[in-house]
Amino acid sequence: MSDTRTYSVPGIHCGHCAAAIKDGVSSVEGVEGIDVDLDAKVVTIRGHALVDEALREAIAEAGYEVAA
Repeated sequence: MSDTRTYSVPGIHCGHCAAAIKDGVSSVEGVEGIDVDLDAKVVTIRGHALVDEALREAIAEAGYEVAA
C-alpha cells in the first residue's frame, strides 16, 4: 500500500534547501518520491510503509525543522 506524508518545513526557501532535504529523505527506507514546494514550504513524500519518525529525523539531519 502506498503512503503519502506531507510536512510543513518553514525554513526552506531555495533550491539548495530542496536538494538537501531530497538527498536526506531519499535514503529512508520505503521512499519512492519527494516533492518540495518552496512557495508553500511543504515537503510531500511518497512511498511504501513510511515511518513518520524516520522521515522527520531525515529532514532534521538535513538541517531543517518540521513544524508541529
